[in-house]
Amino acid sequence: MTMKDDTRREEPGQQILHGVGVSPGRVIAPLVHMAPAVTEPPVGDPLTGDPDAAVDRLKAAALAVRAELTERASRARSESAAEVLKATALMAGDRALTKNAGKLVTTQQLSPERALWQAATAYAEQMRAMGGYMAERAADIEDVRARIVAQLRGEDAPGVPQRREPFVLAAEDLAPADTAVLDPDVVLALVTESGGPQSHTAILARNLGLPAVVAAPGVLELSGGQPVFVDGAAGTVLTAPGPEQEEAVAGWRRASEQLASFDGSGQLADGTTVPLLANVGAGDDARAAAEAGAQGVGLLRTEFCFLGRDTEPSVAEQAEAYAEVLAAFEGRKVVVRTLDAGADKPLPFLTDATEPNPALGVRGYRTDSTTPGVLSRQLEAIAAAAQQTTADVWVMAPMIATVAEAVRFQDLAHEAGLRTCGVMVETPAAALTAEQILDRVDFVSLGTNDLTQYTMAADRMLGSLAELNSPWQPAVLRMVECVTRGAASATRSTGTPKNVGVCGEAAADPALAVVLVGLGVDTLSMSARSLAAVAAVLRTVDTAQTRRLAELALGATGPQEARDAVRAELPALAELGL
Repeated sequence: MTMKDDTRREEPGQQILHGVGVSPGRVIAPLVHMAPAVTEPPVGDPLTGDPDAAVDRLKAAALAVRAELTERASRARSESAAEVLKATALMAGDRALTKNAGKLVTTQQLSPERALWQAATAYAEQMRAMGGYMAERAADIEDVRARIVAQLRGEDAPGVPQRREPFVLAAEDLAPADTAVLDPDVVLALVTESGGPQSHTAILARNLGLPAVVAAPGVLELSGGQPVFVDGAAGTVLTAPGPEQEEAVAGWRRASEQLASFDGSGQLADGTTVPLLANVGAGDDARAAAEAGAQGVGLLRTEFCFLGRDTEPSVAEQAEAYAEVLAAFEGRKVVVRTLDAGADKPLPFLTDATEPNPALGVRGYRTDSTTPGVLSRQLEAIAAAAQQTTADVWVMAPMIATVAEAVRFQDLAHEAGLRTCGVMVETPAAALTAEQILDRVDFVSLGTNDLTQYTMAADRMLGSLAELNSPWQPAVLRMVECVTRGAASATRSTGTPKNVGVCGEAAADPALAVVLVGLGVDTLSMSARSLAAVAAVLRTVDTAQTRRLAELALGATGPQEARDAVRAELPALAELGL
């Protein structure tokens, strides 16, 4: 997304910083820096007192941090935020971490603060070396490290400054524990110097509706307290804002009023229907999405049942949780994704945290090969929940790469009593064999976040690779086209319509949504906050226009060229401030 050119001019005395816009919105407010980080204990900081007592203190501090993060999860503003906090709490209570730290206390006579810092740093460095999703989790471990050390010292944990007056928060990056409990009435926008477009900060900012810019070099060098203009769509931060920026903010407020609600009918200007669905994490998310007018659920992330646990939840526990989501969409489609564990969502009873490259390892559907039974029991729970409501339940597996995997998953789902079965297309392999896969299964859903990183061989969490990781990459759009063409061929050969949906973050970009529809995508699924904006823009174009804009994007030589070319043909974006 971009902003009008007149808000981008740099006047004398102004400084403009460019980053990656990850959540739209325009605000002017004082810049406030994140509180100072917890200082590292001195190297070799010696133990004083009894080693056993020191180890007990260390364990107690870790448990206290875990309890505090769990409590934060209970008051998080969304289920997505709660999931992240639960996962971080699980890290704080990781027995391996405290065990390794305890060994350093007893064998090297280190203080518990230094021992914990050293053990957690080694753990974080190991994950960062793994690359992929696990590299992003390293920041979470470092956050846990700081919190436990602060607990041992009796200091306040690092976090968001507590202020009454609204402000723009600037940070190197934000830990999930901080982002998840932000008050949007006080923190009006987020700007980070690092982080990627699919980091936890970016995703949670979108869920909260906060304007956000990541990978903005120089933001930490700006003086605190000075007013700044933030454009979360264009990815810009401007100091000394003037009348033009004030008008841009006012324009965004007017546009936001137009985009305050979605009437529950996604369609093009010529009446062609494009169902707009919601991505949800649990019952609260589902009820909020239903109230926002979502026409169904295109992605139910079932990880919320598993995160923060040391053991697998029972079939009954899972069924109860899934039924809560289904109840919010009686009579409407709900697409349930089976457990996507592994990579950035390790589970102690299911995944191997020592994998050298977990993003390419045993994750998603693949965990059934190493820990059989978990998937079958989950399918049993989904089927049990489906029997309790009138929701139209579809089920799909993540991380499918071959036709054989798709067929076996469908067999498992049918055995559980689930009739409408599909798979996620997140790998180039699945995209290229979409026709053969859809000859066997009922539908596919494109996970554009993973499809982009695997197509471009670029870690989606790294801000330095943001351009490579753009879903506007022509190569990625050609993967989408390959899938829709495969679906059309499978529809002709089987005589049964084969639905292609998109549930990745790309569907929430109104301009890209137009291109996706032009490429032949049937349904779009996104955060509930994005529904109204996407619907408003789709209603300004007809089928022929979507196809023409899709061809325009496919013919571009790079993501920026594709994005700019399409946006230039969509005046509604500027009118709505998107």
